Formats: sequence, C-alpha cells, structure tokens
Amino acid sequence: MSSATPRPTPKAEPTPKRRRFPLIDVLRVGRPSNIWFKPAFSVVVAVAPPSLILVALGRLDLAVYTMAGSLCALYAHNRPYAARAKALTGVVLGMVGGLAVALVAASLTGNAVILVTIGALLAAVQKVLCDVTRIGPPGNVILTFVSSASLFVPQTLGQVPGHIALAAVAGVWAWLVGMAPALVRPHGPERRAAADALNATAAYVDTGGTGDGHARARASAYAAVQAAWQCLLLTGPRSVATRRALERLVIRAEIALAAPADADPARLRAQARELRSTGRIPGADDPRSGADELLGVTAERAIPPRSLWSRLGPLTPIAVRTALGCGLAGYASLALGVGRPYWALTTAAALYQANITLTWSRTVQRVVGNLIGVLLFAAVAPIANLGPFALVLCCLLFNFGAEALIGRNYWLGSVCVTPLALLVTEFPGYQATGSLVTGRVVDTLVGALVGFAAALAVTNRRAGNRVATALTTAGLRGEHAARLLADPQADPTALETARRGLAAALVDLRATADAAAGEWWLRTLPQEGVVLAEQAGHRTLAAMVRRQGLAAGSGEETNQGAGTGTSPGTGSGMSPGAGPKPDTGPRTGIGKGTNEDTGDDTEDARP
Repeated sequence: MSSATPRPTPKAEPTPKRRRFPLIDVLRVGRPSNIWFKPAFSVVVAVAPPSLILVALGRLDLAVYTMAGSLCALYAHNRPYAARAKALTGVVLGMVGGLAVALVAASLTGNAVILVTIGALLAAVQKVLCDVTRIGPPGNVILTFVSSASLFVPQTLGQVPGHIALAAVAGVWAWLVGMAPALVRPHGPERRAAADALNATAAYVDTGGTGDGHARARASAYAAVQAAWQCLLLTGPRSVATRRALERLVIRAEIALAAPADADPARLRAQARELRSTGRIPGADDPRSGADELLGVTAERAIPPRSLWSRLGPLTPIAVRTALGCGLAGYASLALGVGRPYWALTTAAALYQANITLTWSRTVQRVVGNLIGVLLFAAVAPIANLGPFALVLCCLLFNFGAEALIGRNYWLGSVCVTPLALLVTEFPGYQATGSLVTGRVVDTLVGALVGFAAALAVTNRRAGNRVATALTTAGLRGEHAARLLADPQADPTALETARRGLAAALVDLRATADAAAGEWWLRTLPQEGVVLAEQAGHRTLAAMVRRQGLAAGSGEETNQGAGTGTSPGTGSGMSPGAGPKPDTGPRTGIGKGTNEDTGDDTEDARP
C-alpha cells in the first residue's frame, strides 16, 4: 500500500562533502525563549535573600556556598509541577552531592593535579546524568562550575558539614521558588507546551506546502507536538481533566499537520493565545472529541520507559570527551601557572554537545562571549568594589541578564555569565581586577582549544549505527501502522498507539540523523533513506489522523466550528497513503530536547 516504506533506487554512494566549521552563523542572534523571564526572575529571587542575609551578618564569604543551592532555581521550568518537584529535588541533591565531594577532596589534599582529575571525573558524571535524565538547560555546566571551583577553596574537614548545610538550605529555598508559580497557574507548563504545538503547526500551515522553509517548518511542528505529548505524559494524577482538554488541542494540531489545506492557522494561533492566558482551555467542554486518540494516549502511559542502562550507552563518547577534555584543560592551565584551573575545566565542560559541529559552535560562542564579558567585568568592577551590598546587586543584575539574553544566543548569555563568575570570586575578599581578567582570558582560550581538540580526538563512530537502528525502527513501526490501516476492523486504541509510536520514531530518527551528520569524521550517512522513511512515515501519520478524524471531527466541528480540524467528511474516501505531498530535500534539526540520546542543551551558557 502507498503508506508502506518505499525502497530507494540503488545508486552509487555520493562523494562526502567537505566539512566546514562556520564562524559567523553561530553568532547570529535569534528570538528569546518563550519563558526566558521565568528562570531570570526565579534565580534573582533565589539568590537575593541568602546573599543579603549574609551581607547583614558580615559573612559574605559564605555566599559561595549559598549560591550553589540558589542556582538550582534555574532548572525544570518547562516541566509540569508534579514532575518539576521531582526534578528539582534531584538537582538539589546532585548539587549538594557534587559540592560535598569537592569540599571533602579540598580538605584532604592540596595537590592540584589530583584535584583537577577529580574535577574532570565529576564533570563527566554530571554531564552523563544531566543528559540521560534530560533535565534540560542549564544542564551540567552549573553543577560542574560549582564543584570544580569548590575543589580549590581552602577548606578543613570540620568546616565541610556547615558549608554543605548552607548549600542545602539555599537549595530548599530554590525548590520553593521553582514551585511557587503552581499557586497561581497550576497547569502553566502544560498549557504553554500545547500552545507551542499549535503555534508551530500554524507556522507550518502558513508555508502552504512550498518554499525553502516548508521542510524546516514541518519538522519543527512535529517536534513541538512531540514535546507537548512528552510534557503532558509527565503530568500528575490530579491533573486528569486539564490534561485531557490539552490532549484534545494537541490532537487538533496533529490533524492540522495531516491536512494543512483544511486547517485555519489563525484559529490555531487564537487557541494558543487562549492557552497562554489564565482563562478556560478552549475546546475542553466536549468530552466526545478525540475519544479514540485519548484511549491511545492512556495506553501509552502504561508503557514502561526505557531502562537507564539502555540510555547510557550512546552517551559513552560524550562522557569520555568530557573527562578527557576537562582533565587536559585543567592540566594545561596548571602548567601555565594561571592559578584557577577550574575556569579552564569548566570552559571545556561547557563545550560538549551532541556532535562535533554543535561543539564547534559552542566553542566559538563561548570564546566570544567570555572575551566580551571580561571587558564588561573590568568596567563594572569599580562599582562592585564599593561594598558588599553593591557586589551582591551586581551579581543579581548579571544573573537576570544571563537568563534574559541566553535564549537569543549562547554568546550573549556568556557576556553576562563571565562577569558574574568573576564577581563570585570576590565574595571572600576583593582581588586585583587585572589579574582576574588576565586569568579568565587565558583559561578561556586554553579550555576552548584543549577541550575542542579532545572532542576531535574522541570520535562517535557508533552514531552511524544508531541511524541505521532508528531507520529500522521507523520502518517497522510504519509497516505495523500500515497493516492496521488496511484492517477496517482495527481496534481504535491499537491504531492510536501505533500512530503515537510512529510519530515518536520519526522524531527520534531526525534527531539521531542530525546528531550523526554533525560528527567531524567523514562517513557517508544514508541521507536518502532517512528522507524516504520520513516521507513515508508522514504520509502514514496523515492517513491515520484522517481516519481517526472521522470520530474526532464529529464532536469538535459541531462545538468549535470549522477550520481547526478535519470535518466529518474529510478523509472519507482517502486511501491510507493519502496526505500532504512529501518534500524532497533533507530536513534540518527539529529542536532541543527531542532525542534523549543526544543530550544537546542549546541554552546552557553558564560560568
């Protein structure tokens, strides 16, 4: 049948294109994150009270420990509150645990080589844990900065419990700050995720199926829909009614993706605006709409997640890169006698992304942002040196600025993060601005050069195998879905479960292919097979949504009006392979957080 995976015509293998590392494009400023203000205000609220209390007590030197716990407020702002509570708990425990290891090590030995080795191993563990749990921005960078810096803070074993307690108390306060919005908008994250799916779908419908941006818009829309489902699947048992209403809207987006010619982008955007407000969820008053699809979602909730061990395997090259790069960067800094090897170590840790291309982009952004940041620090230092209160206010300002700018580009966030990191070193006492600036510049360059060299040395040659596996998975799920479509008596729940499985496989395929295509080593990837599999999969998804739309449309169209889904007659005479015409070019990346194996965090600019 037409929705089955087509077999490509055998061709000679194309000559691999020469890899080039861009310079200008990686510095291009984009639009800010939709929720940039949440981490920006949260971190200010989390940092201010502990720091100001210590100023009043005359113990600002202890702020380096409370800052560690306060920075946990940067995490998990895109998760439903039930899941956020667990994620923030894990972040606080991870932060305090890493700090404890670092402080104990600092109290037991002053050997810088040993301390750098411990810091590199901690960085690798933190990187893997953040990627495998998909905690999201700022990822492992904050944890690594805190633990590596603490390794070089003079410490006695008797002081460690008190310093850890300060970090733990500040971490509890950060947890409360992160959870506080639940009192006002208990379903805010889920509503935003569904709104993003509707807006991305509207952008795809606007392309009209033509133009250079068509493939990118379709991939982004599918990724946004998948991200919305992932968010909704994390909701707690107390949110069933709201979750069902939001699931129906995400199903609307899927129907519009399947039949863009029948969709009304203005209506989709209007519903997205309603979701971002505090009013009633649009379309939530019709319990009949999308009943078959919701049965499938319920079935998916019962599927156990992948085991931790199976998710750790693909991260092995990144873990080795992180440990090797951080260790060598720290040793090189020690050899140069700069005095703060943890800056070079943290710089290297911040570079490593899902592949070499992204790592190169992060390297350029990091160097540019840090160099501008040290100039900003030199300008602000005289004001910060006016007194402890001025120092804390400057830190709060740069905390806010980093979160406000980082969504536009990593290097913009680094411009604020760099002076913040330099100001934190002055909590125990003021230091010469010139030496701080010189040390930071040298360590930035050392960390970037050595860290990127380590990434080139440790290649991810299994990435091609994972593309082949993802292709096979997408093909098998497509064939299974096609068989169900051919059966007029197919169970609606089985249909929906198969559709959701195919959609997830296609998103995973694109993310896996993008990660492999960005590796430095020259190896021909099955790009034609990936494109053909995507085309066939999207046609099958379109046919499945149209068939299920016969049930969903009858209720929704009566209640909400045309233009936002398929009408009762839509798809009544369609073959399973019908749907939007496929485009012929390969797609680009589909966005952050769509593949748990890549571990790419695109907004984690920190110290």
